[in-house]
Amino acid sequence: MLKRVAVIALPGVTPFEFGVACEVFGVDRSKRGVGIPAFDFSICTPTPGLVPTNLGFSIAVEEDLSATKTADLVIMPPFGADAPGQGEVHRALQAAHERGAWVLSVCSGAFALAEAGLLDGRRATTHWIHAHQLAEQFPNARIDENVLYVQDGTIITSAGTAAGIDACLHLVRTELGAAAATSIARSMVVPPHRAGGQAQYIDRPISVTQCDTLEDILVWMDEHLDEEHSVSALAARAHMSERTFARRFKAETGTTPAAWLTAQRVLRAQSLLEESDLSIETIAREAGFGQAVLLRHHFQRALGTSPAAYRRTFRGHPTLVHGADPHRADPQRAEPSNHLQPA
Repeated sequence: MLKRVAVIALPGVTPFEFGVACEVFGVDRSKRGVGIPAFDFSICTPTPGLVPTNLGFSIAVEEDLSATKTADLVIMPPFGADAPGQGEVHRALQAAHERGAWVLSVCSGAFALAEAGLLDGRRATTHWIHAHQLAEQFPNARIDENVLYVQDGTIITSAGTAAGIDACLHLVRTELGAAAATSIARSMVVPPHRAGGQAQYIDRPISVTQCDTLEDILVWMDEHLDEEHSVSALAARAHMSERTFARRFKAETGTTPAAWLTAQRVLRAQSLLEESDLSIETIAREAGFGQAVLLRHHFQRALGTSPAAYRRTFRGHPTLVHGADPHRADPQRAEPSNHLQPA
């Protein structure tokens, strides 16, 4: 169970990304949300004392890196390139990974993970501004600059600024369930879920039209997950051609309509499994999969476990599912299709 969290602060730390970790895990919401523990939260640094940020003020940090030795999660925010103590940090990250703890970086904090050898052979990301440098400096890592966050085993890397929120909430959802992640997101007034495969930015201008974004159609799709959809019908609702709709959808969400719907349906199923006593067949229909066999297929593919096992895990006391390895799950996997009925 995710309980102890340690955030490493090095000189030159960026306040926003550092604050993301503090906001998600440092605020006690145990009495406000379902399934949210009071995290044992620590801020640590190689040499305790005043740690200067990159904006001219300092943070008083009292704990050294020994806080990482028992942490279930170690978070690495961005830091100054010439910050002292990086060797100690690399060893702490290696030790945490070797004993099975989660390790999560935000933005250019990924450089510390790479220096520690944790990204060798792994898919990872960072802020798109730093992606090429990271890829050139660490050719053994598979850097994807076009996503918000990536989970590879127990390593999570995220893009810049707000993408750190998405990565942290993804981890909360993986370890504690959808209800806990939604409760934290509601408290923070942020979306409870943005798929990791969503694009960091739109790389070409989109002309201003009657529909500046697809937000309205996305909300409508989320409210009608139990219905069948096709690209042609969705494009017509958005007053676009199918080709323009598919292009705009990919630009704004980083994925296809079919993959987006599948991910949202899995999320709906997670919530229903946690919060209701509905049968698996009923949940399959409510979530839009139609049949239990399709729900089981997509649930296993996305989360690495079955709906029944997930319900046992997150109804009451969050623990790891016996025989399943959610650390290896990739919730972004879904096959693209032009026809969006469950398949």
